[in-house]
Amino acid sequence: MADELRLAPPKTGRSAPAPSRARYVYALLVLIPAALVAVVLRFGITDAGSSGSAGRAHAASGTFAELLLALAVILCVCHLTAGLFRRMSQPAVIGEIVAGVLLGPSLLGLLWPSGYHRLFPADLTVPINILAQLGLICFMFMVGYELDLGAVRGRGQIVLTISHVGVAVPLLAGVLLALGMYEPYAPDGLGFTAFGLFIAVAMSITAFPVLARIIAERRSDELTVGPVALAGAAVGDVTAWCLLAVVVAAAEGSSLYGVVQILCLTALFCALLRFAVRPVLEHTLGSRTWSRGTVMPVLFSGILLSALSTDRIGIHAIFGPFLLGAVTPRGSVPVEWAVGRLRSVTEALLLPLFFVFSGLRTSIGLLGDWQAWCWCLAVVATAMATKWVGTTLAARGCGMGWEESLAMGALMNCRGLTELVVLNVGLDLGVITPEVFTMFVVMALISTLLTAPALSLIARRFSGTRAAPQ
Repeated sequence: MADELRLAPPKTGRSAPAPSRARYVYALLVLIPAALVAVVLRFGITDAGSSGSAGRAHAASGTFAELLLALAVILCVCHLTAGLFRRMSQPAVIGEIVAGVLLGPSLLGLLWPSGYHRLFPADLTVPINILAQLGLICFMFMVGYELDLGAVRGRGQIVLTISHVGVAVPLLAGVLLALGMYEPYAPDGLGFTAFGLFIAVAMSITAFPVLARIIAERRSDELTVGPVALAGAAVGDVTAWCLLAVVVAAAEGSSLYGVVQILCLTALFCALLRFAVRPVLEHTLGSRTWSRGTVMPVLFSGILLSALSTDRIGIHAIFGPFLLGAVTPRGSVPVEWAVGRLRSVTEALLLPLFFVFSGLRTSIGLLGDWQAWCWCLAVVATAMATKWVGTTLAARGCGMGWEESLAMGALMNCRGLTELVVLNVGLDLGVITPEVFTMFVVMALISTLLTAPALSLIARRFSGTRAAPQ
């Protein structure tokens, strides 16, 4: 083996270079140039801005390292809390929302301030927000894609009545509540119209994605109103998003003409998607010549461009992906594959960042006096009572039994992630203050947490009634 590893002698007949000659060549052509490089760098021209550039490079490197640590902690905590809430028969998304609050100033910042500021320093706000907004627009595309408006046509006037009552009654209660909240909690210089309309819209939200997960986890014979609730949530969400677009336009527009202009451009954008973009998508994405690897970048680029379009129009960037998802054709294998991959990345990585970013903006400590807590309780009670009672009475009036009507009220009272989306839009626009943001986050958590237990309680309450006739 040793003989095989020896280098074969040159076949040219010339003798190999002597080892001493190789050392001279190495010293001449390697060591001397290296020494000259060191001398030039040491005594060369002094760059006055070099220290500043090095400082900026070090700061950028430090920020990147801090971001990596924060991402690792966020993903681990969200995974643990999601698993914990699954064991309690709650959707995993509720655990992720709770994780965001736990990592924020409400708990971590209160119990361990130095650790909180070390984990989430001020310079991490921008990169976390960017990633969170990217996850948000991807999520809104999937919400639009999962809307089945065909179910609305099948259910007719009953679904429309139940869903719109579930929006109209909380809207009225929200405007009345805003009359009392305007003086102590409205942002300085904001008119009552934008503030009151936003409070009303925030009261009327139903979380369609969380609702779909709750229904999917229950058997169809256990929850017979599931399809009606999904269709009603779809109609209610579309209505709420339209009203939120009006709120954004009112907040952004400097005059009535500006609001009308934004609304007209929004209607034009919707018509463009419906009558121009949708046929193109049906023709191209449905073609068998398009591979999965081609559909993914096309679809993701469309999401980004639609978000940019509605942002430039003057409404929020979330509306573009939502509308694009609603007009994207279903059933194509490459499209379903691309949406599935997008969902896995969004739900596993980007949405937890949105929850944590919302948690960083939620501070229970802002509700420091009894008056603030009284208003918080009023928000929770008003939102839950009006949504539940209004939907229940509407369902009962449409001919449903009491069990189905109460279950509809419990389902439509679920707010969850969609409520956080709306609240972040309001806080970014300056329509609400951090105190009001915190109050509504508490309301969203309580109303969502109570949905599954309320359904179980209703089922147990009427189980004897169903068995009585036999």
